Amino acid sequence: MIPLYLDPEEARVAVVGRGQLALRRLQWLRAAGADPDVYSDEPDAELVLASGQRLRSNLPKTAEMAAYRAIWIADLPLELAKPIASVARALRVLVNVEDVPALCDFHTPAVLRRGKLTLAAGTGGASPAVARAARERLEEAFPESWGEALDDIAKSRTTLRERGAGFDELVTDARKRLAEHGLN
Repeated sequence: MIPLYLDPEEARVAVVGRGQLALRRLQWLRAAGADPDVYSDEPDAELVLASGQRLRSNLPKTAEMAAYRAIWIADLPLELAKPIASVARALRVLVNVEDVPALCDFHTPAVLRRGKLTLAAGTGGASPAVARAARERLEEAFPESWGEALDDIAKSRTTLRERGAGFDELVTDARKRLAEHGLN
């Protein structure tokens, strides 16, 4: 697996589905800062409510799919999900079909956010439960204060870069500041 972080400001994404798994994926993407379009031919009431203006009351057509960098498919029968995934792949759009690893170009990790610090645990689709257990361990190891420390380090980094600091100086400063925050 190649871990990547997509910038939600730059990478347009969509959710295709009908029920609770699609809703969960929508919420996960929004927590990451994305505002995905949602395609559903039979959305449940909660998905309708959560999607708001982003809901399209159909499954995506080829021209629509071409606009995205990544598409998550959840709560859709395999006979509907498979052709959507195939078209997305032909368009070079990354696709994830929930719980069908053979139809996935990528897998959705278990994520921990501490401010701008994002930590992810993934198993390549082998066991989402194991990824979740790993994320829970990360929660213990990385308290909320990591987000505050990162903000401090980022400000210092900007100042140091403006003064022409090199890589080694930036690393030294970051480690010093982590220690000052009690996170060494």
